Amino acid sequence: MHLQMEGVENHLCESYADFLCYGTGIIWVQEDDILNDLDGHQLLENYSSDNPVYVYTKMKAMETISEVLETRTNPNGKKEFKCPDLLVEHYKPFTCQLRQWISEHALVIVPVCALVVGFAFLVWKIRRRWYLSTRGEELYHQVCDILEERALMSKRVNAECEPWVVASRLRDHLLSPKERKDFVLWKKVEDLVQEDSRVDRYPKLVKGESKVVWEWQVEGSLSSGRMRKKVESSKLKSNDGVKENFDKERHELKLEPKILMF
Repeated sequence: MHLQMEGVENHLCESYADFLCYGTGIIWVQEDDILNDLDGHQLLENYSSDNPVYVYTKMKAMETISEVLETRTNPNGKKEFKCPDLLVEHYKPFTCQLRQWISEHALVIVPVCALVVGFAFLVWKIRRRWYLSTRGEELYHQVCDILEERALMSKRVNAECEPWVVASRLRDHLLSPKERKDFVLWKKVEDLVQEDSRVDRYPKLVKGESKVVWEWQVEGSLSSGRMRKKVESSKLKSNDGVKENFDKERHELKLEPKILMF
């Protein structure tokens, strides 16, 4: 009898769940349909319809079903059964439950999602601005160092290098392959270079193609003055080292005759 009750409950609740989730299935089932299902149960196959065991089993099954399921009488006077609303929730698929939960809480979910997305976008924008600022300034200083060194090298005697550098080649030299796809990053560097009065930007014909070149203005450059001081300082250190070695050799030569006398 328990198996009979369980089978009827599953059938009614699954049908009701399909109706709530997908619009198919039925809600109310007539008593005659349930009795027909019980007739086909394997526990009653060995008994005839007028057998006392058969009649008693069906009667007890219907009593149990009436206690568990909701009942009503339709306009035709027929008794009908329905799976309780609390019980049918256990028969709904997870996707159906999730969809219904979202639909019921849409007024709360939509603003919360909007706030989360907006906050995430704001954080990304701040981090992006910080990255462009720090990385752009770092690249800008590297550009200045390269241009300044190139300009000083071109001023030396017998120098074969040009004082200018092609901007696109300098970009490909400093940026990684991934950074080259970030056009905003290099635009930040170009803006910083354009604001720097020590750097000239002008078009030039290079190997038959028009290129934008950057050239450092050595004259009057404070940075160049510091670089020249570094060069002079290194030269002085080198001269001091040579002088120290020369004095040491002279001192050793003076000691050699004294040693020979002994």
